[in-house]
Amino acid sequence: MIELKLVSFAYVSEDVIRDVNLVFSPGVTAVVGPNGSGKTTLLKLAAVIYRPRVGEVLIDGVNPWSMSEKARASVRRDVVYVHEKPIMLRGSVADNVAYGLRVRNVPADEVVVKIEEALEALGIKHLAHEKAQTLSVGQQQKVALARALAVRPRNLLLDEPTANLDKSGRENFMELVKELRRKGVCIAVATHDRLLAMELMDRLVLVENRTTKFIKNP
Repeated sequence: MIELKLVSFAYVSEDVIRDVNLVFSPGVTAVVGPNGSGKTTLLKLAAVIYRPRVGEVLIDGVNPWSMSEKARASVRRDVVYVHEKPIMLRGSVADNVAYGLRVRNVPADEVVVKIEEALEALGIKHLAHEKAQTLSVGQQQKVALARALAVRPRNLLLDEPTANLDKSGRENFMELVKELRRKGVCIAVATHDRLLAMELMDRLVLVENRTTKFIKNP
C-alpha cells in the first residue's frame, strides 16, 4: 500500500500537485486526466522518484524520505514504476528483464526461471536474445512490463502502459493486470484511456489539471 499525506510538489515555484491525500491500496486504481494534469508527477511521487515539497509518502507504512539513502533504496524495491516511454538498458531483452532480479540478489537459477516466465506472460519469449534498444516501441513496452512482472512487486505503478500496444497486446496486458489484482498486488494505472480505466479499476483518481490540485478517490 502507498499513502500520500498532504503532499505538494513543484517543479520550479508553482505547485503542480497540492495538498493531496490519497491511498493506493491492493487492487487497481485508475488515475485519469488530460495531458499536463499531473498524473505522471503523482505516480513518481508515489514511487519515491520525486520527493514531496511538503507532506509524506508512506510505503507500507514507512516514510522512505526519513531514512538513509541505503535504507530508502531497500524500501523502494517494493515499488516498481514503469515509464510511459520505455527505458531499455544495453544488452539483450533477457538482460533487461534480469536487471531488477539481480539488483535484488535473486539466486541465478531463479533468475533464469523468472525471466522465462515473464517473457512468456508477455508473449515475447522469442525476443529473449534480441538487443532491447533495437526493438520497436511497442516491443520495448512489453519488455518493460516483463521486467516489472519478473520481480513480483507488491506495488506496481504503470504510466500509460498500453500507449504503444496493439489490440492483442492491450488485451494481454489487461489479463495480466486482472491476475495481479487477484494476487492482491497494489496497482496504479495512469491512463488517457477511459475505457481501459473502466474495465480495470476498483477505484478512480481524477486529476483535473496540473494546477487546480483536485483529486477524487471514490
